[in-house]
Amino acid sequence: MLQVKNLEVVYNDVIQVLKGVSLDVPTGSIVALLGANGAGKTTLLRALSGLLETHDGQITKGEIHLDGKPIHRRKAPAIVAAGMSQVLEGRRVFTEFTVEENLRVGGHTRAKGRTEAINEVYDLFPILADRKRSTAGYLSGGEQQMLAMGRALVARPSFLLLDEPSLGLAPRIVQQIRDIVVQINQRGTTVLLVEQNATMALSIAERGYVMENGKIVMDKPAAEMLDDDDIRDFYLGRGDGATSYSNLKHYKRRKRWLS
Repeated sequence: MLQVKNLEVVYNDVIQVLKGVSLDVPTGSIVALLGANGAGKTTLLRALSGLLETHDGQITKGEIHLDGKPIHRRKAPAIVAAGMSQVLEGRRVFTEFTVEENLRVGGHTRAKGRTEAINEVYDLFPILADRKRSTAGYLSGGEQQMLAMGRALVARPSFLLLDEPSLGLAPRIVQQIRDIVVQINQRGTTVLLVEQNATMALSIAERGYVMENGKIVMDKPAAEMLDDDDIRDFYLGRGDGATSYSNLKHYKRRKRWLS
């Protein structure tokens, strides 16, 4: 299990972004984390994967435990070795490398069994097997997203952090990514899915969290979130044209109560 307890994160010693965040990601599950831009979702993932230092950020309070062991003071390589990998927002593939070279980089911390792990990625993403000698920079956006996910999987993580995997992709490709996330989970990898596409995320998650202004303001089973009026208004869309001002005030009040 991945557990976050009362986490606070500050950038440049002055800007507090996370304000007492707590959440649980049970082993074997898919958990969705929703929130608008600037809510603190990416900062949370950086804290989990040990990447805060490269952005002049630091954990000032709270703890992170992975399978009962504290990891909040570990560096990124040690966190990967402990079984956690992250797929960054925006894909971030090595554009001048081939597909296979990108995948080999993803397994550099676990050279033993890397070839087998790459073959497993090709089995999961057949299009990458077809493109293995292609330069990554010439792949489509969807193919680059698959490559970024495959590169993280070569390390054979037990926990996978996905940051906006559907961002900027066509609806047909979003559906493919959704199905692939389900397959990854069914193969034994626990997933924390950060998404603005709430419909996609909640359709496959067991539990959902909503983050606003650096705080968790809602925590429910995903099925209940899909039926929640506030979530439908502000993350799913009711399809009735617009949200009334009275509903907006109700949502703001409810956020204060929940926080």
